[in-house]
Amino acid sequence: MALFDYSGFDSSGRKVSGNCEGSGQRAVMASLRQQGIFATEVIAAGSRPKSRFFTGWRSTQIPIEDLATATRQLATLLSAGLALDETLNTVAGQLERPQLAVALNRVREAVVQGEAFHLALENAGTIFPTIYISMVEVGENSGTLDEALADLADLLEEQARLRSRITAALAYPLWMALVGGGVLLFLVGFVLPKVTRMLVELDQVLPLPTQLLIGASDILHNYSWLIFSSLIVALLLTRRWANKEQGRLAIDRWRLKLPLIGRLNLLIATSRFSRTMATLLGAGQPLLRALEITGKLLNNLILQQAIERTGNQVREGASLASPLQKEQIFPAMLIQMIAVGEKSGELEQMLKRVADTSDQQIEMSINRLLALLEPVMILFMGVSVGFIVLAILLPIFQASQSLG
Repeated sequence: MALFDYSGFDSSGRKVSGNCEGSGQRAVMASLRQQGIFATEVIAAGSRPKSRFFTGWRSTQIPIEDLATATRQLATLLSAGLALDETLNTVAGQLERPQLAVALNRVREAVVQGEAFHLALENAGTIFPTIYISMVEVGENSGTLDEALADLADLLEEQARLRSRITAALAYPLWMALVGGGVLLFLVGFVLPKVTRMLVELDQVLPLPTQLLIGASDILHNYSWLIFSSLIVALLLTRRWANKEQGRLAIDRWRLKLPLIGRLNLLIATSRFSRTMATLLGAGQPLLRALEITGKLLNNLILQQAIERTGNQVREGASLASPLQKEQIFPAMLIQMIAVGEKSGELEQMLKRVADTSDQQIEMSINRLLALLEPVMILFMGVSVGFIVLAILLPIFQASQSLG
């Protein structure tokens, strides 16, 4: 029996946390549910970062691309007729990421000793997500482990492709903002102090733009340590506040309401929700279990709580579309397609269509965002540099005119 730390809510809705012994994460969650506690996080004791300020900056999670590659290899070797222990040994020996290779070797040792594959994955720590373990369990129970792993690989690869497209699209404006901000900071903090001394020595009334530029340069040059320290303190306090439930709720609500960005965040969550639900339902998972797993994969507490409330109403006999519509969070397209899927008995196919459509809308939203963001950044840089040049040249022109 291992010791696990948990956090969640009791039957009255209050946030609770503590530790509990169990054979694995699912066993602990089942035990807590019997006690009236609905766990939102269950991790091995001691695996949580010690500093709350920096929680989440370093993660033990494997990059999704590496996990997808390993899963595809496992599915291919198993479908070729190789035994599970030999498959795990072969794949672990080919991996370039040591952490994943070590985890697979530990899983192999547990399997050789007679432990079920999904339990061995569950006891491997936080490397393998809940959906991974559940899909493997379904595959083991149905005798279609290779097909379950192939479906998992498809899901992980699609998520990796979506993340790669978003990262590639945002790389240029982020790099441009970083370089542009660095140039402006260098000009105002190091170049301008030398130029302003020369302008002050002209012994004349300086234009307003020049006075503003000199004031900004002096503040940045003389109080840079105070500005930097204040930013660090503000960052730490914000991080601490964000780790609390109230702060996380406020931030996640704000992420969904931001102009342009909010819609993009909702589309990404819709795509992940739809594709994961379709994969789980296609693997034979019950609807309630699929909702429970999928809700934990959404990186937004507002959406997680909405899915949890939806699951409670489905458990009481409601359809899936009706409580989701009452939440008034998810796009109307998702609600309509789910309603059609429930009536026609093709919920899995409808969810896949929603995921594909959401992915297309994500790309279009990113393109529109970049089409707006790039000229705005160029305009900002042009105005900033133009203001600096104007502030420097105006007193020089005045001096030349007075001499003339």
